Amino acid sequence: MKHLSRSLEASLTEAPVALPEEKLFDLPEKVIQFGTGVLLRGLPDFLIDKANRQGIFNGRIVVVKSTDGGDIEAFNRQDGMYTVCIRGIEDGQTINENVVCSSISRVLSAKSQWNEILKCAANPDLQVVISNTTEVGIQLVPDDIHQAPPQSFPGKLLAFLYARFQAFKGDKSKGLVIVPTELIPENGSKLEAILLELAHRNGLESEFMDWLEAANTCCNSLVDRIVPGKPDAATYRTITEQLGYEDDLLTMSEAFLLWAIQGDERVKSILSFQEVDKGVVVQPDINLFRELKLRLLNGTHTLSCGLAFLSGFEAVRAAMEDDTLGTFISNLMLADLLPGIPYPVDEKVAQRFGLQVMDRFRNPFVEHRWIAITMQYTMKMQMRNIPTLMHYYKRFNAVPECMALGFAAYLLFMKGTEQRDNMWYGQANGAEYPIQDEKAGYFADLWARLNSDELATTVLQNQTLWGHDLTQLPGFGKQVSDYLQKMLEAGAYPTVAAYFNKKVLAK
Repeated sequence: MKHLSRSLEASLTEAPVALPEEKLFDLPEKVIQFGTGVLLRGLPDFLIDKANRQGIFNGRIVVVKSTDGGDIEAFNRQDGMYTVCIRGIEDGQTINENVVCSSISRVLSAKSQWNEILKCAANPDLQVVISNTTEVGIQLVPDDIHQAPPQSFPGKLLAFLYARFQAFKGDKSKGLVIVPTELIPENGSKLEAILLELAHRNGLESEFMDWLEAANTCCNSLVDRIVPGKPDAATYRTITEQLGYEDDLLTMSEAFLLWAIQGDERVKSILSFQEVDKGVVVQPDINLFRELKLRLLNGTHTLSCGLAFLSGFEAVRAAMEDDTLGTFISNLMLADLLPGIPYPVDEKVAQRFGLQVMDRFRNPFVEHRWIAITMQYTMKMQMRNIPTLMHYYKRFNAVPECMALGFAAYLLFMKGTEQRDNMWYGQANGAEYPIQDEKAGYFADLWARLNSDELATTVLQNQTLWGHDLTQLPGFGKQVSDYLQKMLEAGAYPTVAAYFNKKVLAK
């Protein structure tokens, strides 16, 4: 079976997939995107493709990848195209759609094609920057923007913007709308502050500093779509047999989508793709969207992933179908996280959003793997859950038990027992798993020399990690330590089951 490509398209007219028209490949590059991940392919890139098909945005995306190899070869082989398989239920109707996206024009490697990337800065059609470099991507690190390439994402972006400033001699009409999609609060504001600080540290001229601030707009944004990416081998084989081609970039996605972007009418006009889907919202205040999504959907994922994975569940849906884990996840979201949201929210609105999220978790068509959610576990815990925990204590001054149980499972998941090729691995259910967290070495060291009670106390007291001494929250440290010890003795799943048995007996 041949791979998806432009030359193959002519033979696919009877395939159950929406194919792009030939004229879409001639559209100018209007977007530069940092990142090739499945979320970008399944949300921003998908929306731009949808708008192009309707003759609205009329622009393509040049993508910057930090390293060589990987999906660069797949994009080149497939002429930048890939298939999004949308599966879900909306308003009681089953959604089963396949779309070949053609919004990506080319993928360039920052490592080996940096000069080619900088040439894109002189493109007069360019209007938009999109990024998703994970939560650790938007950080200020010492960086020389004259390196080829700079080390960090903000360094690369600043070098690109400086090249654009030089190419157009400071023309303020050539500034860009910059929309980071990394899941951190105020992502656009933080990125802008880092860019300005890096420009200062690199000694760039004041005229550029003025242009950077006045001509460019960094928008806070929030993305919400479950995009697991490539399915398991059996599902992939079934889909490709139906489609009639191989696709190394085939991307599974749920039907629901939300992209909330903070911006004015000018931003709305430039991001004209927002017209094609009600899930794209451009407005001056997006805090409500951010808090609901960050605290309820992502917060629930983060506090559940370790516990569910250690309990032997590979996918979110499988855990939701289990009475014990499904009840835990529901209680965690609606009893602990919802009342702890550190933002004024109408509880009925939050409840409705939470129930909608639960339905999305149960989506029978999407296999979202728990191990993927554990990536950068510590950073996610800090950003998504600690503010909720602190606000919960402010309101109730009591232990949110599901949060304590989820935190204990996080500590156990971070128990690295072996290191190979700079990656730590743990053991669970008779198999090895990767710990993809920049703090993995810190936890491996603690587990090697402390008992579980000492470890829990040490981690909870670490203000560098959490911004707070969490042992000062009455009862929280003891509860986390008790749950951790029970999981070490009996296992993760029996500990959750015992928790609910205890609740039943208490009634």
